[in-house]
Amino acid sequence: MRPLILITNDDGVNAKGIRTLTDVAMEFGDVVVMAPILNASGKSHSLTSERPLRVNDIKKSPELSIYACDGTPVDCIKLAVEYFCPRRPNLVLSGINHGSNSSINVLYSGTMGAVIEATALDIDAIGFSLLNHNPEADFSSSLPYVRHIIDKVLKDGLPDNVSLNVNIPRLPAKDIKGIRICHEAKARWLDSFVQRTDPLGRPYWWLTGKFECINPPESSDEWALANGYVSVVPTCPDFTHYESINKLKHLAL
Repeated sequence: MRPLILITNDDGVNAKGIRTLTDVAMEFGDVVVMAPILNASGKSHSLTSERPLRVNDIKKSPELSIYACDGTPVDCIKLAVEYFCPRRPNLVLSGINHGSNSSINVLYSGTMGAVIEATALDIDAIGFSLLNHNPEADFSSSLPYVRHIIDKVLKDGLPDNVSLNVNIPRLPAKDIKGIRICHEAKARWLDSFVQRTDPLGRPYWWLTGKFECINPPESSDEWALANGYVSVVPTCPDFTHYESINKLKHLAL
């Protein structure tokens, strides 16, 4: 029996990135796609609890079923695993995202929220992102790396409680140097809000910001991407900083 691969994203079910990822995944197994109807970027690990979820069937066949959900990427994973997959998925894929999810962006990413949810459900999961926000981005240079990583994970699996955050530089195929296993670079968004007034005279605020990452080390994802490598960062749902447990024992009563 061919593996079952569940796919979602946060750019929406009609995004070019998820169509590209679906085509690649079908080379490896049967595919179920459940993705948000609309763009859900920046939803992180949010889920829908204040209203019911609705799902539209787009395509149904033994090899490929596609569903559009009016919830978040995490909603899509939870709902698809429980109700829409014919059996438990062997692998969850998210993406290919239009834009970076490296460094601190993983905290805000709906793409990676879905991946971490799958990991919490004990399903191997990978998030793919291309550093190109264009809706018509060219994903061709990323495909050899997407294929390679899917193949290796299906064959070898991942460590318990670990998923992969894969970011691919915006470069021609000939200029990508390979894959590096990295840690997240220390970075932040210097957020600000632009205040404006709508036609009715009411004020509103629009989020803007500048990404700041100063001198990332060679072991980090930001260095890898800036130097022509695909970055692969192992991630997990456990936010515990284990090195600090003993240092903070003095707080215990």
